[in-house]
Amino acid sequence: MTYAHPPFPGPSSGWSGGWAPPPVPPKPGVIPLAPPLGVGGVLGGAFATLGRHWKQLLGFTAVTYGGAVALFGAALAMAYAVFAHDIEHIADAPESAGADELWPLLSAFGGVYLAGVVVMLVAGALVNAACPAVLQDAVLGRPCSFGTLWRRVLPRVWAVLGSLLLCGLIAAVPLALLAVTFFGMIFAFISLLSDGAPGFGWIFLGGLLGVLLTGPPAVWLWVRFSLAPAVAVFERQGVVRSLSRSAELVRGAWWRIFGVSLLAFVMAAATAYLVQLPLQLLSLVPAGPASLSDGSSGSGTAITVAVVTFAFVLLGGFIGQAVTAVFPPLVLALLYVDQRMRKENLGPVLAEAAGVPTAHHPEAAGVPTAHHPEPGAHA
Repeated sequence: MTYAHPPFPGPSSGWSGGWAPPPVPPKPGVIPLAPPLGVGGVLGGAFATLGRHWKQLLGFTAVTYGGAVALFGAALAMAYAVFAHDIEHIADAPESAGADELWPLLSAFGGVYLAGVVVMLVAGALVNAACPAVLQDAVLGRPCSFGTLWRRVLPRVWAVLGSLLLCGLIAAVPLALLAVTFFGMIFAFISLLSDGAPGFGWIFLGGLLGVLLTGPPAVWLWVRFSLAPAVAVFERQGVVRSLSRSAELVRGAWWRIFGVSLLAFVMAAATAYLVQLPLQLLSLVPAGPASLSDGSSGSGTAITVAVVTFAFVLLGGFIGQAVTAVFPPLVLALLYVDQRMRKENLGPVLAEAAGVPTAHHPEAAGVPTAHHPEPGAHA
């Protein structure tokens, strides 16, 4: 039997034009140093970073948010100690409380609340800066100590905080209109059940129209600037430059970055819910005996129930935040690295920094080399 065409040459046929498998991209760390990274590659890289550096990430997050909660608790305790007599007086006779007694309390605890918001914002900026800082070593397969992590994070926290605040302001308008829509819907429903009650249908329709008009632009801008915290850490840029650089990297890949980041946030929210649910259920346990009491214990039981319930809810929120706060920033930082590998041929530079061989090292225009690196270019 003869072949009309010679058989497909094998690897030992000596044919110089025989098929050879494509070169395997180097992978010294959590991702291969060659584009493109698919959705699985980005999410897998985030999980691998958590697996390899969980002590640094979760420890840093616990210290940061734990310190923020401790500061807020101390400020709250000080405010309560100062106004304890006034609080007890108002609690005993709320009908006799005047504006001159209420305003100092509202001002003091309102100031404590605003201080707590500021402290939590700074803590969030620290965590968002820590994720790219850890990823710098995770991509190259290097260890990262706590000391190194703090030295990288502290100089960049204000640039990251500014980027997060500006991105948050972008989402503030549609969120406020969404709140107006929600309450307008509630009041409109109440007005339907009450004869002669004023109608709130126009508030609901106005808020809904506002959400529809401002929501899509806000989402578009948020995705466009979502890589700014990673830019601020990797490239050591300021707030404005980080935002413009993020817009440059996102250009042409908006839908991909939107889809992957949305999936990361949904996964983080689901994980946080699963972590907090058992503690929220435990918070209901002290309320059971208290609800069955005959009231002989007075306000002491109610205060104990409230304190224990609040403690369980706070603990659940803290654990959920510590476990899941790092995942979306890690995904966004990996998207930053992937976009630079796609657009600026960063892969060979990273491979050279990691000390692994590459099949080829073509240089793209404007891409820093290992001898003259851009700040933070070595991830």
